[in-house]
Amino acid sequence: MARICSIRGTRVRSGGKIHRSGLAKKKGGIGRHVTKVVKRTISPNLQTKRIWVPELAKFVKLKLSCRALKTINKNGAFVTLKKAGII
Repeated sequence: MARICSIRGTRVRSGGKIHRSGLAKKKGGIGRHVTKVVKRTISPNLQTKRIWVPELAKFVKLKLSCRALKTINKNGAFVTLKKAGII
């Protein structure tokens, strides 16, 4: 199963990590130098949850990001799932 949020569509992104070498000037060195930029993946914080939907009187199992969980808490399960096209 893909690492994608069911509600927001958040997925794995790629980015760069900057490698620096040397000692900071503040600590008595000649400064930090960028030696290379390495590709890395940034994963969303996904959780598998069973959400109770009172209007349907049943549980719905979803893979959600934590941001989507906050959205469900704010707007309600039925409204959020209907807007996302899951129900």
